[in-house]
Amino acid sequence: MTFRRLLPLTGLFVLAVPHARAADDTAWRLCSPGPLTSLFEPLPDAGLAREDAPADINAKYFNVADQSEYHAEGDVELRRADQQLRADSLFYDTEGRRYRADGNVRYQDNALLLTASHIEGELDADRTQLDDIRYQLVEARGNGEAAKATMQGQLSNLEQVSYSTCDPRNPHWRISADRIELDQESGEGRARGAVLHLGKVPVFWLPYLSFPIDDRRRSGFLYPRLGASDNTGIDLSLPYYLNLAPNYDATLTLRSLGHRGLMLGGEFRYLTAQHSGEFSASWLPNDKENGRDRGSFTWRHNGRLSDTWDLRVNLNQVSDDRYFEDFGDSLSATSTSLLQSSAGVYGRGESWWASVALQAWDVTDPFVINAQQPFRRLPRARFGWKSDWSELLEVGLRSELVAFDHETLPGARRLDLYPYLRMPLENSWGFLRPEFGYRYTAYHLDSGYVDQVGQRAPDRGVPILSLDSGLLFERGTSLFGGNNIQTLEPRIYYLRAPYRDQDALPVFDTRELTFSFDQLFRNNRFSGADRQGDANQLTLAVSSSLFDESTGRERLRASIGQIHYFDTPRVGLPGNPPDMGTNSALVADLSSELSEKWRVGVTQQWDGDSHDTQLSGVRAQYRFRGTGVANLAYRYRSGRLEQTDFTFLAPINERWRVVGRWNYSLRDSETLEAFAGLQWEDCCVAVRALARNYIRNREGDKNTGLYFEIELKGLGAFGRGAEELLERAILGYPR
Repeated sequence: MTFRRLLPLTGLFVLAVPHARAADDTAWRLCSPGPLTSLFEPLPDAGLAREDAPADINAKYFNVADQSEYHAEGDVELRRADQQLRADSLFYDTEGRRYRADGNVRYQDNALLLTASHIEGELDADRTQLDDIRYQLVEARGNGEAAKATMQGQLSNLEQVSYSTCDPRNPHWRISADRIELDQESGEGRARGAVLHLGKVPVFWLPYLSFPIDDRRRSGFLYPRLGASDNTGIDLSLPYYLNLAPNYDATLTLRSLGHRGLMLGGEFRYLTAQHSGEFSASWLPNDKENGRDRGSFTWRHNGRLSDTWDLRVNLNQVSDDRYFEDFGDSLSATSTSLLQSSAGVYGRGESWWASVALQAWDVTDPFVINAQQPFRRLPRARFGWKSDWSELLEVGLRSELVAFDHETLPGARRLDLYPYLRMPLENSWGFLRPEFGYRYTAYHLDSGYVDQVGQRAPDRGVPILSLDSGLLFERGTSLFGGNNIQTLEPRIYYLRAPYRDQDALPVFDTRELTFSFDQLFRNNRFSGADRQGDANQLTLAVSSSLFDESTGRERLRASIGQIHYFDTPRVGLPGNPPDMGTNSALVADLSSELSEKWRVGVTQQWDGDSHDTQLSGVRAQYRFRGTGVANLAYRYRSGRLEQTDFTFLAPINERWRVVGRWNYSLRDSETLEAFAGLQWEDCCVAVRALARNYIRNREGDKNTGLYFEIELKGLGAFGRGAEELLERAILGYPR
């Protein structure tokens, strides 16, 4: 005799409640054990799957009538694998295949704890009924009650049901329903008379609600978002999810902006065996602020064309140059000047790589005139190849062919080739890498450039010789405590590239690189192929690291280096001739993590000729009280910016936390962004309130926004994305 139909309860209650996340020690750290926990005890691992395990019955008294009716009385226990049913009495009729358990009915398995006053069922009819139920989900932390539950085949009905992830003795929120019907065949649940209660107050009622009960996606409304700012007014978004097919779906969003009108938004996602991507768009007809239609469009795609070739698409379009200023929600978005779009195919083999791509830019800053807009690359083809001719000799080629196009300026075609020979000599204690290459760049200019340059097809060739060498020393040390390994890595880099007059060559995509420690070892101080820097220079640098011997973690790294120019560099960009002395700025970098609480980083560039600091950056992070974190940063670039940035998350106690940011420009004596907020968290609820003020455009106009978010753990979050803002702004914010 087995009782396989007697124990189907896990699925019933796991499916009956919303899809809560699995238990997370951090998210549920403030929860106490549920009251049902004390009624149950851990079960030993049976070592068998449920369908293979026998059902064992234990009781104080057994009675068998006519070999067809079995009665068990007194501390009845029915156990199978991880499942256990206890009751005061148990009855089973073998002829009618009916069963009944009464009195202090308790059921448990790995996912569910449950009590009931009565349970009965018929195996042939595939029917089970329970009365006066209390349940607790183990993984999802959910719990609740039901007056009655009936299961027959693939259909289940529950009456007077409640659900919450809070402590049942003091629920901050709960959902109740007059009736819930579960259809496992369709994967759908239907609730009637559903009410959301905050405390004892009903705040939301739905006469009918349909929801998924398995991993199959279903169409329906998602959680709304609510916020407010000076720029948009009251901002309410209501998204609706469309499950169109197993491999593609869509989300439509209705967004009401109090000061601007009604914005429509949409997102379409797709997935195939070799391709995936998404379209997203928004449209605001007749903006109340300026009377114009506003909108945006994005398409991102990644596809596998073959074993060696991929397709990547990233198209972006906005209606006007102030779109991000009005609808962006971060400093990085509102300060975006150029919006890039690209599409191309990319390949890689054992000894080669190649790509053919289209690239264009949209101006999203009203202060950028059309003539300053970057040239479009229609297309840009790149190819690279290298081969080891022997253990000591590597030969390679890097090449690029670009067709430049512009709305207001003449275009051109440019070919750039760099064949090279390299001799990599490396071992555990050092390296020596001599390299010789030749960079050849040729143009075919449109007629508009011919008058300026004097020829249609100018070119330039520069031989480049470099020698990179370094040593590695290491020793054991107890510096800063513990067993550590310290390294010392001196490095010498020589670069020779003769001067070629390039003033007549046009500039399409070339900029002077921001000077840094890594640039000490580059063979060109420019990005792009329109300029190849002349060089007769020697770099001297040294780095040292400190590693924890037991974990391998790098606790400290310090680097310092400088370039000595034997010949003063002469190649520059139009209107920006090189201004270099005998030596480059002295570059120093330091990063340290000497303890679990402190992380410090310093970057410094000192010009010995002018005795000025060209660049300075200091950043420090301190962790405290478990989740507490404070970040302080200072950024300086001579003649351009000087800023401080302070962010923090400070736990007051285990429930209350304070968050804030102050990003201030010392150069302009102005706050760039500031926010302050409070967070309160309990076992099943988290509330976040935040006020924020930030510069939204180059004119210095500011926007003030209010963020309020309430998270019902295990159910979802309502309000504006305060959590997203905090994760983006505060380095080390706990996710």
